[in-house]
Amino acid sequence: MEQASKGKSFPAVFLLKTLLFSYILTGVLLALLAFFLYKLGLGEKAVSVAIIVIYVACTFFAGLIAGKKLKSRRFLWGLLMGGAYFLVLALVSLVAGGGDMGVGNSFFTTLVLCAGGGMLGGMIS
Repeated sequence: MEQASKGKSFPAVFLLKTLLFSYILTGVLLALLAFFLYKLGLGEKAVSVAIIVIYVACTFFAGLIAGKKLKSRRFLWGLLMGGAYFLVLALVSLVAGGGDMGVGNSFFTTLVLCAGGGMLGGMIS
């Protein structure tokens, strides 16, 4: 009886560790981007595209890891990871911006890209 309830529990600790991994990966990739920006003098357009690619790649890997570990409903776990990633990203942006965050096209575009990247990672796992 104990085993059955253990298998049905929500894997919160694992998902938080996976989310932490995705943010560490994001930090490393953004630091690498900052180095290239400094050394190569990249333009604003290139940096914007690189940031989007980093967000999608990190949510993809989070969804991939969650899908491989949890085995069932992988695309939903990936979608959850992408959504959680975006939620933390939005909250940090809100706090760093002094509470003045406009909800415009880039807000929803980033939400879709993060959720889609996570879901794709879960589907491929």
